[in-house]
Amino acid sequence: MRRRLIWQGRVISLGRAAIWVGLLLAVSGLQAQVPMSSPTAGAKLPSYDVVSIKPDHTDNGRVSIHIDDGNFDALGVSLKTMILGAYNLKEAQLFGLPKWGDSAHFDIKAKIIDPDKKQLQALTPDEFASMQQPILTDRFQLKFHRERKILPVYELVTIKGGPKFKEITPVEQKSDAGVNGVRAGGISVHNRNLVATGVPMSRLTDQLSAQLQRVVVDKTGLAGNYNFQLSWSPDDAGPPSPDVAAPPDIFTALEEQLGLKLQPGKEEMDTFVIDHVELPSEN
Repeated sequence: MRRRLIWQGRVISLGRAAIWVGLLLAVSGLQAQVPMSSPTAGAKLPSYDVVSIKPDHTDNGRVSIHIDDGNFDALGVSLKTMILGAYNLKEAQLFGLPKWGDSAHFDIKAKIIDPDKKQLQALTPDEFASMQQPILTDRFQLKFHRERKILPVYELVTIKGGPKFKEITPVEQKSDAGVNGVRAGGISVHNRNLVATGVPMSRLTDQLSAQLQRVVVDKTGLAGNYNFQLSWSPDDAGPPSPDVAAPPDIFTALEEQLGLKLQPGKEEMDTFVIDHVELPSEN
């Protein structure tokens, strides 16, 4: 079932594995609009004083995550969604997840009693996400270890003739009002239609990793920021209607629309192995 992320009133339609990718990109977009300074190195992150977790039985395919002024409010999230975001992982890096870790969903509310708004504004997207780690270790009794493993990956490369999109200059990016409502420095994914405005290739590989459930490594050599759009159909879409020109699968779409190609490869990387986890007590 496809699930949707609602961030600050905006809906991002994503696969479950991509929920936290969308959230981190949304946080990045929000932070890009205000002057930011990084917290002092080694400074302790803010922690939630009150945490409430209840099972979500709605089964409506809807996920919403709101983070604002020291409040974390998530509806319909799974353990997998929380782990991927809190520890900045791709789905292929996660091992040992129990079956209920993807099928069971929860409503989680966390609150900082007296938040330091200046400190919160200075946090990076990764720091915002890591604030959820104590929820997992305290309430889900999560225990894990890291391992280096060689995993199958997809390498994103350019095809003969080069990419079918151009790098935008810093001046163009600064003055860019956006494409289809997507502001400069942002990505929107809805119903397998991706619109990117002024983003590096790493943002595309993040989205592809989530869609394909395999880590995608950037081997394009493209180091700038770019505008591009991509539309594709799922592998299990079935035969298209004769009256509708359906887009191709994601592999073909990348070649035809962007001049990029996914090729199989192997890469050694860190993995996250769950040793123990429990269903949280309701409160």
